[in-house]
Amino acid sequence: MSTDGLIVVDKPGGMTSHDVVARIRRLARTRRVGHGGTLDPMATGVLVIGVGRATRLLTYVIGAGKSYAATVRLGQATVTDDAEGDVIATTPAGTVTDDAIRAAFAALTGEIDQVPSAVSAIKIDGQRAYKRVRDGESVQLPARRVTVSRLDVLAIRRDGPDVVDVDVDVTCSSGTYIRALARDAGLALGVGGHLTALRRTAVGGFALAEAATLEELEQRAPEVVNLPLDAAADRFFPRRDATPDEAKVLSHGGPLDPAGIDGPYAVFGPDGGLIAIVSERDGRARAEIVLAPA
Repeated sequence: MSTDGLIVVDKPGGMTSHDVVARIRRLARTRRVGHGGTLDPMATGVLVIGVGRATRLLTYVIGAGKSYAATVRLGQATVTDDAEGDVIATTPAGTVTDDAIRAAFAALTGEIDQVPSAVSAIKIDGQRAYKRVRDGESVQLPARRVTVSRLDVLAIRRDGPDVVDVDVDVTCSSGTYIRALARDAGLALGVGGHLTALRRTAVGGFALAEAATLEELEQRAPEVVNLPLDAAADRFFPRRDATPDEAKVLSHGGPLDPAGIDGPYAVFGPDGGLIAIVSERDGRARAEIVLAPA
């Protein structure tokens, strides 16, 4: 089995994304391992791991759309906008109607300007925002445009007069903070809100159905890659097949004539092997990254 490729991992709660990378490095017996989009320690679900040359595909995975199943608790605001942080405000939410809750979440769909959670990995003057918050600083991050293409309210659960738990299903662009959606829904309703559970169900075309647990990967180590590089590129990108001459030019970094394919796209050689990820501009098809074996 190829040692270059992607692994779709079902990340358990309580681990950082870096913890998962460290585990895969040990299992795959290589240092060349990375992940395609951070999941907070409390979150579970799809974490795409790249091994070997496939680590170069991760920049595209990071930018892909994502889907989540989440639970939002209305009636409590926390310093981190999730259950990991201390409660900083409590406002009884029992009188908030179901219609008002659905309307608040509906208002968070489409293109929105979202202020990321202060406790995030965004850098401010070279230092992570969460580090500044933990050091006692007050952090204000600028809003960024994100797209929430789907936000379905699945259930509204009332276990008492003070809090309301709302289960939601979200599909959104890269860079969207589900914690911030929870915070903003609570603010709109005047009762505060935070995230109590988060499970990532898909990244691009990679879904939970094909995800492996760390225990399953342990059992088949060191052959942990379940989507070899060529197959991963064929899954993730539009495909172009090169002639022998085109393959030779492209493998050395040269440009090809355009094919009219919306990029980036994957170019494969006559032998079926991946050569490069290409985009077309200025009348030429140029490699963004060359992946043909040296």
